[in-house]
Amino acid sequence: MTFDSVTFALFLPLVYALYWALPSVRAQNLLLLVASYVFYGAWDWRFLGLLFLASCVDFAAGLGIARGRYPRAWLALTLVNNLGILLVFKYLDWGIASFVELMARFGVQADVATLGLVLPVGISFYTFQTLSYGFDVYRKELTPTRDFVAFLAFVAFFPQLVAGPIERATALLPQFLRPRTFDRRMAIDGVFQMLYGLALKVIVSDRLAAVVNPVYAAPEDHGPWALLVATWAFAFQIYGDFAGYSHVAIGASRLFGFGLMRNFAYPYFSLSPAEFWDRWHISLSTWFRDYLYIPLGGNRMGPIRKRFNVFFTFLVSGIWHGANWTFVAWGAYWGALVALFPRRTPTLLERPMGKGRVPRLSDAVLAFLMFQVACIGWVFFRAETLTDAVEVLSSLTHLFTTTMPPGTFDAIVPILLPIVVWEWWHRHAPHGLTLRTTTPLGRFATGLAVLLLIAAWGEVRTVPFIYFQF
Repeated sequence: MTFDSVTFALFLPLVYALYWALPSVRAQNLLLLVASYVFYGAWDWRFLGLLFLASCVDFAAGLGIARGRYPRAWLALTLVNNLGILLVFKYLDWGIASFVELMARFGVQADVATLGLVLPVGISFYTFQTLSYGFDVYRKELTPTRDFVAFLAFVAFFPQLVAGPIERATALLPQFLRPRTFDRRMAIDGVFQMLYGLALKVIVSDRLAAVVNPVYAAPEDHGPWALLVATWAFAFQIYGDFAGYSHVAIGASRLFGFGLMRNFAYPYFSLSPAEFWDRWHISLSTWFRDYLYIPLGGNRMGPIRKRFNVFFTFLVSGIWHGANWTFVAWGAYWGALVALFPRRTPTLLERPMGKGRVPRLSDAVLAFLMFQVACIGWVFFRAETLTDAVEVLSSLTHLFTTTMPPGTFDAIVPILLPIVVWEWWHRHAPHGLTLRTTTPLGRFATGLAVLLLIAAWGEVRTVPFIYFQF
């Protein structure tokens, strides 16, 4: 079940109506747990057992850590549980294939077969979320809960189960333990944030997929200008896909009285690599900061060690994204950039400008250049192999020695230009449909206009969410 499906359009209102009709927080949590398992099971019911097992181990580990006897052993259990699941399902086949390939380079025939394991959707997200629970209990930043149903619902909470935001246990779990009251304004804003996320997904991301996929399927068959268009298109495809999912997840959570952390903050207006990662996939970058970078020593151990810590953290982040050497290269690329340019410059979004003002030319140029820096990284992220990534980057170096074909940008300008202008206009708002009107007629007209736009311009075919593979 996906957010852009008819099934979800029926599922969400039903769960919402039942939820607010229930008399207690325990009953609401039980409904959310059942709904979340139905939501996840609709993808593949076989992996519900894995989700339940991981949740049980982490629940027991939290109580064991709190008892004070062998807390490190209990913490080790939750680490082995979550990272072991990731290693087996996500990286084992890749490791076997890489070993066989390495042996072949030395002329050794390694007769080791891969297992052909199916990657459970959302596994990277819910394992990291429950890891935060073990760490926070161990650090005495969180008292472990004895409410088993609330904990299971926290792990499996359907709006953000399969693609985040990756919530901290300290922020989300307490919301399951206290009563929630219906907030009309919060619910209305949640609906409009969901609409904005859907628009990003079906109008921006899904339409751009038709530009990106044919080119990156065979980059050797396309010239530098086609590769440039496809790379720019992919930058906004993945933004519309992942930011769109996050907006729907956050908005849906608000319908049930939950507040999730912001995951995207207009990243393509960034002026530096460090700022880009302050604004892109915020829940993951801050997770690695809190649970890897700072424990490694952070910036407390001198400039050289600090740069190593930054580089290593991004390298691990790249590996987290997928079992492919392209993601390793992508993580190394960003790690090197942020390590070499750690200081943030004043940002376009933080300047004291009025709404809708045109940015200074120097800022616009710097933001455009930073976008190109991000696009180089996206080449590694999108390419099927390192060979393909090198092929694309090599071809792009010949841009200005080849003639630009007529109509080169015709397929992407009608999509990219409106979204850039729209997000610049709303750059100080949490999302692009944060309403300035409070009248019922104004809200109805806005919602209807967005729905009509989605119906008219949205891609009819269902394009899978990119981050479901992670």
